[in-house]
Amino acid sequence: MEIILYLFILIITSYVGFSTLYIFFFAFASIFRTEHKHFGKSKKFKCLVLIPAYKEDFVIREVAKKASELNYPKELLDIVVIADSLKQETIEALKNLPINVHEVKFEKSTKAKALNSALDYYKGPYDIAYVIDADNIMEPDFIQKVNYPFEKGFVAVQGHRVAKNTNTNVAILDAISEEINNSIFRQGHRALGVSSAFIGSGLAVQYDLFKEMMKKVSHVGEDKELEIFLLKDHHTIEYVPNALVYDEKVQQYSNMVNQRRRWLFAQFDFFGQYISEAFYQLFAKGNINFFDKVIQQALIPRSLLIGTIGLYFIILGFIFVLSNQLPAVMLIRQWLTIALLLFLTMLLAVPKKHYNLKTLNALAQLPLGIIVMFISLIKSAFNGNTFFHTSHGVSGNEKQK
Repeated sequence: MEIILYLFILIITSYVGFSTLYIFFFAFASIFRTEHKHFGKSKKFKCLVLIPAYKEDFVIREVAKKASELNYPKELLDIVVIADSLKQETIEALKNLPINVHEVKFEKSTKAKALNSALDYYKGPYDIAYVIDADNIMEPDFIQKVNYPFEKGFVAVQGHRVAKNTNTNVAILDAISEEINNSIFRQGHRALGVSSAFIGSGLAVQYDLFKEMMKKVSHVGEDKELEIFLLKDHHTIEYVPNALVYDEKVQQYSNMVNQRRRWLFAQFDFFGQYISEAFYQLFAKGNINFFDKVIQQALIPRSLLIGTIGLYFIILGFIFVLSNQLPAVMLIRQWLTIALLLFLTMLLAVPKKHYNLKTLNALAQLPLGIIVMFISLIKSAFNGNTFFHTSHGVSGNEKQK
């Protein structure tokens, strides 16, 4: 029995330790990459901006209006709102803007279906396809900045998605989580020459390639699947940290549960589907980017990582109180090292702008956030490949109508 317990602890310690060491390594690397300074001097590509909008009546009008005001030649830019289950009054208002409205209706809606429908209709010719969420607002020079790497030979680029709102503690935690991901999975990876990760919005892909790849997409996590296809073909995704797209962060834990549940299912599903191929790609074709992407799917989400480490030390405390004996010193040292690495990772990955009293106050709700992640993990195991819509409101104190 003791041997089984020891092996279980060893497996858990190794898994938690690997997840922590991985994110620490790339968080440390992120501080050595400087931002892109070149923009506005690139070739003026013909661009198609796709904005899937599923039941997003409350936010889509402002997003579409801001998109139509981008600092880019109008004759080289087509903005398309993919209207899925929008109210008729919203559609009529959108048609009054200098954009295109592509109405769709599906028995079971997914973002991939909406994008493929628009790609079949808007054939171009286009050079680059952009994907923006229905709650995203691009900064005026976003297209110019993201276009630059395409002139340098890249076929896929991820912009820097930042928080549009920090009006609740949940939104603050969501904003910080986003920036940590930017540091680790985008900035840190590119610092070492490894492919950036997609987010799902604020991304751009060479149009013909995007259209070809999207026809293969069948999962709810369309950005992860698209990324897998690109990396399998040995493409590298660039990251432009000074090309900002403002994303509305979830303001309530109920919405966060839906969002994280969708992400967790996609993560574990892709790991199980591609892990054997990842080793083949690494050893047979030297495809480090593909291997790295699949390994990312096995990592413990950070909130669960924090919860696991905290729970472990609570258990150690109970063992000490009940038996009046300290557990194995080696285990204590291992977990203290893991906890320290995780703390350093957060220090390295969180932008300095978030070091304030609002963040400190939001951190008081982190235990609840950890519980939410555990709930999401449990629910993701039972819901399968299901689309969960995350409702969006506004960036102020108003409530969604």
